[in-house]
Formats: sequence, structure tokens, C-alpha cells
Amino acid sequence: MYPTTRLPPFFVFHTDTGNMEKEEKTYQEKGIGHDRIDEELWFASSAADDTHSFDMEAGFSRFQKRIGTPVKQTFLQRHRIHLFAVASILLLMLVSIASYWKAEQNFETRFADITVEAPLKSKTKINLPDGTSVWLNGGSKIIYSQGFGVIERNLRFEGEAFFEVKKNEHIPFNVTTADLTVTVLGTKFNFRNYAEDEEAVVDLMEGKVALENHLKKMPSKFLVPSEKMVLNKKTGNIKIIPAETTTANGWTNDMLVFDDDLFPDIARELERKYGMKIQIKNDRLKEERFYGKFNIQKQGIRDVLNILSATQKLNYQIESEQLIIVD
Repeated sequence: MYPTTRLPPFFVFHTDTGNMEKEEKTYQEKGIGHDRIDEELWFASSAADDTHSFDMEAGFSRFQKRIGTPVKQTFLQRHRIHLFAVASILLLMLVSIASYWKAEQNFETRFADITVEAPLKSKTKINLPDGTSVWLNGGSKIIYSQGFGVIERNLRFEGEAFFEVKKNEHIPFNVTTADLTVTVLGTKFNFRNYAEDEEAVVDLMEGKVALENHLKKMPSKFLVPSEKMVLNKKTGNIKIIPAETTTANGWTNDMLVFDDDLFPDIARELERKYGMKIQIKNDRLKEERFYGKFNIQKQGIRDVLNILSATQKLNYQIESEQLIIVD
């Protein structure tokens, strides 16, 4: 004889005639007889005694498991495998993107800088990794990355150089100085910007270049062949004028070419080429401009100054082998 433990409410509910018939039909379809049902009811109810309260929902869940009736699952429970798979894929994608970005950053930063300098009274020609050739005048230098040409073509520059830039429409070629940046895709141009000079000058032979002024805010300027840009470093003003640009790189063939250049800049160029110090005593000469073409292999500094003084704009005297005074 079974113990006389009072059934929990939900079991009393299941004894309702209408519901009982539905339950019996379900149990019969599953091949479950009345004896099995009675045993389960007794098992669930007899699990509780005077010292333990009966957990109705837990008991019913155990009952359903024993008779093979599935427990109703939530959306997350039913689709947890799919959601886990989607989350795993998204995580893998994020990790891959982060790894690629980090690798690219490491790839860029581990390149060392390369510096090339041309000593005074000399000139140097170098070929960059992208196929561009550069002539450096005496006292000039360029700095570029070992990875130059891979994802960028940026170099820093000081002095004077003639560039024959290999065309690459996808990677612009940027030459940056303290005062000006020149951007090209493929072209030939001469760029003079010694730190001590009064003016920076760009002469364009082929192609097209964009000019970004670092001294004065203004829209970018553009040069076309046979044009020259002159940047006044004191005022930041830029002027673009027609010019005989084919002779601007004459220094690569040992020529000195002055094309409406300020005398202070001419004096500094003579110092770099001949190794002598020139002192300007007359301030008026600081605003004078001169033209001229000289062969430094055949003409010395006296020859150059004699021709310039023939203009009646200046006089000079040599005080020693290292000092020439001009007034």
C-alpha cells in the first residue's frame, strides 16, 4: 500500500477529467500505461516528507524527463549552438583584423631611416628603391625610410637636388622641407632650399607638381613645365613666374646658374662651391638680384665676382684666402 502523501496542486489539476483524457491519449501514444503514471505520481509526491518542502516545478520536470516529454526551451536554449558558432566567427574576424593592423604597424615602424649627404664642393647621385634618381648638390641631404616605395614615397630634404621621379599614380612622391612640401606623381624638377638661404626655389621641367606652403596658410599652388616658384621665407609669400627651367639643374654638370637670384643666396652658393667665406658689408646688396652662368671647373671665384662687379652694383676685395668683403 502506497503512503498517503497529499499530491501537489498540479497533480490534482491533472486529475481533471477533460485534461486527464488528453494526457492519457498522449501517454498511450507514447506507450505509457496507467501503472507507470501512478508510479511517477507517487515518486514525485513521496519525495517530500515533513522536513523537506516539495518543489513542484522541479518534480514536474523530473516527471516529464522520465516519461519522455521534452521540457519547453527558450529561444537562447534552442539556438545556443548557432549563436555560439556566429559569435566564434565574429570573434575570429575581429582577431584577424586586429592582427593584420598590428602586423602592418610593426611592418612600418621597424624600417630604419636612411640618410644620404653630399659633402661641400661635391655632388652625389643616388637611385631610390622606387626607381627615382636624385642628384644632390654639395651640402645637401635627404632622409627616407628603408620601406620607401612599398606603401609610401616620402622623404625629407635640405639643400638642393634634381629629381627624376619614377611615375606611380597610386603612391604620390612627397619631398618635405621645413618651409615647403612638393608632391608629384612622376616628373623632373629642381628644388633648392638650403636652411640658410633667403628663398626656396622650385623649377619644373616635366609633369606637374603641387606645392604646400608651411610658412603661410594658403591653398596649394601648382606648377607646369617652364615655370618657377619662389618662396620668400621671411614673408611666406609665393610667386610663380615663367623661367628657363632647363638650366636650373646646370650644377649637375658643374655649372653655376643664377636666374634673378638674390645676392645673399648667390654669396652662399659661392661659399659652398669654392670654400671661401664672403662677408656682405652693404645692406643694399641684400636686395640686389643677378643673372649669370659660370663653369666652376674653368672659372674661379675671382672670375665670377669680376663679372658680377661689372654690373656696377658691387665691389669686392680679398682680405685673405678665406675672406672676401663685398660692398
